[in-house]
Amino acid sequence: MPLTKQAIKRVRQAEKRREQNRTQRSKMRTLIKAVTSETDKEKAEEALKNAVSYIDRMSNKGIIHPNNGARKKAQLTKYVNNL
Repeated sequence: MPLTKQAIKRVRQAEKRREQNRTQRSKMRTLIKAVTSETDKEKAEEALKNAVSYIDRMSNKGIIHPNNGARKKAQLTKYVNNL
């Protein structure tokens, strides 16, 4: 258990940030699934645009590693191009 006021506050902050990050990662996964579940190329391209924008935001904020974001974008783009 944390003993100092600072440590108690840090635990509180870490829990809050963890929840926010989980929510944002979940939204990102939902957007990725929206792309991969599309069979129509035009709809998939629109979903890809939204997903890539959100993935960029997540990697810029440090929620996911930049290389992880780049890999996800490349895989999604490859998927849409092969439709």
